[in-house]
Amino acid sequence: MKFLKRLVLAVLVIFVLPTLVSAGLWVIKERPANWRDADWSSSGQLPPAREDREAAIYVFSAMTGGLKGAIASHAWIVTKQKGGAEYQRYDKVGWGSPIRRNHRPPDAYWYSNAPRLVTEVHGEAAERLIPKVEQAIADYPYGMAGGYRIYPGPNSNTFVAHVLRQVPELGAVLPSDAVGRDYLAEGRVFSIDADGRDMHLTYDGLIGLAAGVRSGLEVHFLGLVAGIDVQNPGLKVPGLGTWRF
Repeated sequence: MKFLKRLVLAVLVIFVLPTLVSAGLWVIKERPANWRDADWSSSGQLPPAREDREAAIYVFSAMTGGLKGAIASHAWIVTKQKGGAEYQRYDKVGWGSPIRRNHRPPDAYWYSNAPRLVTEVHGEAAERLIPKVEQAIADYPYGMAGGYRIYPGPNSNTFVAHVLRQVPELGAVLPSDAVGRDYLAEGRVFSIDADGRDMHLTYDGLIGLAAGVRSGLEVHFLGLVAGIDVQNPGLKVPGLGTWRF
């Protein structure tokens, strides 16, 4: 009984309390009333494609809209071939085409929220990795119409997390507020990244663990993440993101 009480208290302190704080901050924040009023234009973070002759890969994440915007973000992938005149943006969303391509500017605001750069690769490394990224996108098992479930997944973050695991050379994991990133494809409960340096244990993306060079040490509960980032030292706080040391 004492163990159960301590477990409940730990869940309340580690997961519930920070989430309530995040929700409170979200309520008082000025934000668009609906998606029609939101800003979806370019944030200006990327140079015009014609001005950057190198190949490039970017992964972006931005907080989403509505009540879920208090704790959840949306991620997408952007690529550009060497000498390319345009970027290619890939999103998995709950409407329209199975995997949408270039439906927004590559660095667009998402529900008026500025995109955060998760990782970027340039030059020869990007040239080498773009085919692997494109293959991982093509192999995503939920890329078909109807292959989307907002919670606990597979959703937009499940898609990008899949690519990051298949192409570990990109060197990143999605932010802790990317709800759905820990949902493993095809109902698996255990997965190891392609390079063997990160492992993931989960039950339907709801309860689980992750550990490794990129993940650090994480505990997952109902889509929320608490843990320690060792690659870029920081504390992962549910609903509030990562606090850097």
